[in-house]
Amino acid sequence: MISNKMAERINVQVNREMYSAYLYMAMSARMTEAGYTGIGKWLMVQYHEEMFHAMKFIKYLEEQGASLKLATINVDNLQESSVKDIFERVYAHERGVTASIKEIMDLAVEEKDYATQGFIAWFIDEQIEEERNVRDILQSLEIMGNNQQALYMMNVELGKRGLTAPTDFSIL
Repeated sequence: MISNKMAERINVQVNREMYSAYLYMAMSARMTEAGYTGIGKWLMVQYHEEMFHAMKFIKYLEEQGASLKLATINVDNLQESSVKDIFERVYAHERGVTASIKEIMDLAVEEKDYATQGFIAWFIDEQIEEERNVRDILQSLEIMGNNQQALYMMNVELGKRGLTAPTDFSIL
């Protein structure tokens, strides 16, 4: 069993992961509407990954005998319209998610909650990958400058990204 404090904190994270999914879905729609269908696909894969993360947390709550508490999810209107602006927001968002995951680890260490420490280690590794991927994209965008041909090629390349997270959550 996890503590009530840990269950509350994990519930916060469930809702943050679902917010992330909504945000990526909105960004995907924005990029697809702008003609960047490959970037839209990349962002939709992010949506699926965030839902998978939320479901992993939900399953962990269930396994620990804790209750799920869903909150209303409000996603603000996107002000970003360029590819670079979108990915700068993605990077800032992922850094916030990393900080949130680290807070869970800090609480698990404080409470000597070894099960949660083991569980959350996967997410820490995942966030390293998430931030690195977006940093690489931002670096490429910086190198490209305003070269539309290069942006077109990036759109094509990002559109090749396939779904790696399961969408059938019954297997968790």
